[in-house]
Amino acid sequence: MALVLDSEAILGAVSPARAVELTRESFERHHRGEWEMPAKVYVSAPPGGDFRAMPARGSGYASLKWVTSFPGNPERGLPVVAGALLLSSAETGALLAILDCATVTSLRTGAAAAVSAQALARPSASSVGIVGCGVNGAWAARCLNAVGYGPGLCADIREAAAADLAEELGWRVAGVSAALECDVVVTVTPGEHPVIGAGRMESGSHYAVLGADAKGKAEVDPTELGRCEVFCDEWAQASVGGELAGPSRRGELDRAAVTELGAVLCGEHLGRAGADSITLFDSTGLATQDLAIAIAAYEEALAAGTAPAVELGGE
Repeated sequence: MALVLDSEAILGAVSPARAVELTRESFERHHRGEWEMPAKVYVSAPPGGDFRAMPARGSGYASLKWVTSFPGNPERGLPVVAGALLLSSAETGALLAILDCATVTSLRTGAAAAVSAQALARPSASSVGIVGCGVNGAWAARCLNAVGYGPGLCADIREAAAADLAEELGWRVAGVSAALECDVVVTVTPGEHPVIGAGRMESGSHYAVLGADAKGKAEVDPTELGRCEVFCDEWAQASVGGELAGPSRRGELDRAAVTELGAVLCGEHLGRAGADSITLFDSTGLATQDLAIAIAAYEEALAAGTAPAVELGGE
């Protein structure tokens, strides 16, 4: 029997602060080679979006996330991200749980931004600017708030989205320019046009750019990258499908100039070089992060014994 975990069950099991802990641990396990993650597979669905298949294995479990990205869906009254995550036993292959992948994605996306801030922002950093207050931007704000960052500024072309998030957290609504001047800046936009223009990055600030999640997308003017200490979740993935993909393809950025965040968390790299440095973290989303959230949610639900279950297949 496989447990079925909806959004409410997952959020009841994994708080924002816990998601940050789990995501940090997944970065470390992935970097040390304890957890494995084959390359993400993209299946295009023009003109509106794409599908992604993301497998991972670690700590006796294996997972596969089948997730969508359809940025125009809100205009149809539909979510941008949808799909399912399958969690199986890596010992027997038995299907253990089916999870709502939109919730898992939101938790680990927001948590990755917070982990990057903890590792790369100045020790005195406190203020937060969120540019793009949709689902993933909101979870980035919640995770940062949960680990002590804030108060923050919420910027979005959709005034209601910014206002709702600001009211929830006790933050303020602001324009993009003000948000980009904060100690920690998180951008979660569609990535079709840069929101961080040339000369807009502030000395000493940390930028977590989460929106450029496929080839051809970018949230940062490429001329700004030369001013930054650049970090990513995984170079093999980020160099072909994230903020760094374009500069890498054009020969403007090579592997030697980019550090994986796991190396910082495992103590193999210093991280920020100085107080005036500009740090940039390109998050493309790792399947090992999804796995960490899924394991925690499953084990909590299993212990509670309250989640519904289904039986699929069998002889």
